[in-house]
Amino acid sequence: MDRLAATLTVLDYAAVAVFGASGALAAARRKHDIVTFGFFAAVTGVGGGTLRDLLIGAPVFWVGRPAYVVVCLAAAVAVWVFGWGRGRERFLIWSDALGMAAYAVVGALKAVSLGVPAFSAIVMGVLTACFGGIIRDVLADEPSVLLRRELYVTAALVGASVFVLLGQLGVGILPAGLAGFALAFATRAGAILFNWTLPGFPGRAPPEEAS
Repeated sequence: MDRLAATLTVLDYAAVAVFGASGALAAARRKHDIVTFGFFAAVTGVGGGTLRDLLIGAPVFWVGRPAYVVVCLAAAVAVWVFGWGRGRERFLIWSDALGMAAYAVVGALKAVSLGVPAFSAIVMGVLTACFGGIIRDVLADEPSVLLRRELYVTAALVGASVFVLLGQLGVGILPAGLAGFALAFATRAGAILFNWTLPGFPGRAPPEEAS
């Protein structure tokens, strides 16, 4: 159990780091200063988990363990130093995918561990995975992940659902978590590489109002 707890803690910090890096990279696209890099990284890294904890009535995870914010700031410094190559855009996309997949599982796991019902735990996994990216895009004045046709929220939903459902079937936390992470990441990777989408609304869009 101690080994499992240590593994999950490492995964949690890794998810915060990659999401923090994606926030800092969004700041890099706008050529912001180092302080804004740190702010973007921190808000993106802990935003989803903060919303989850507030909704389920748990102590906000980073308040009592500020190392999470320190990890975000370290990611921001790393991006400031190393993040200016040609591959910056691709790294932003793939680091975001990794963070989303990990947070979908971590968010659902924390909800389950506090006795939240299975369906609500899945919702908490999705919110944890997506909310930080939403804040990042709003701050960076980028199109929100919610408005993109390619699969994103669906990928988080797949990961959280697989993890929670396997847990309900008696599968151990670690294999269930790995399965949820792998399927969430694979779904998002398919969207990135092959432009996977779900069918859109078949009706006509309402006419735009004149401004």
